[in-house]
Amino acid sequence: MKKTNTMRILDRAKVEYNAISYNVDESDLSAVHVAESLNQDISKVFKTLVLEGDKTGYIVACIPGAKEVHLKNLASLSGNKKCVMIPMKDILKVTGYIRGGCSPFGMKKQFPTFVDESAIRFDKIYVSAGVRGIQIEITPTNLIRLTNAKTGQLT
Repeated sequence: MKKTNTMRILDRAKVEYNAISYNVDESDLSAVHVAESLNQDISKVFKTLVLEGDKTGYIVACIPGAKEVHLKNLASLSGNKKCVMIPMKDILKVTGYIRGGCSPFGMKKQFPTFVDESAIRFDKIYVSAGVRGIQIEITPTNLIRLTNAKTGQLT
């Protein structure tokens, strides 16, 4: 397995993780498909969303894969009055990642990051390794620490 930027960041930080590959279905890039491919509970597979706040600019939210982000909760937690999802066409330009492979680690710039509080219930969760077809299994505490994330009810 070729190292991704996310893996290199975790290696430099001396953080324990597992990189797990799965078969990509270009017609279904959903976290639900990823969870099924990994044979994992969807509540442990977190998707990385990029939004724009009216005061702070770009922000990142990591939420359970089957859930929708609650925009008012995220806006409040992030110090915004409102926030909106960025257009899909802007993902690569803003983050350096493509849809279905957006990792909370190693974006072009470190944006304020928020992790749904449900993550801390688990010993390990899954996030994208920065490419389609590879997930990172990591402790929620390491995800939160390395991304300087705040936690809260995001769904």
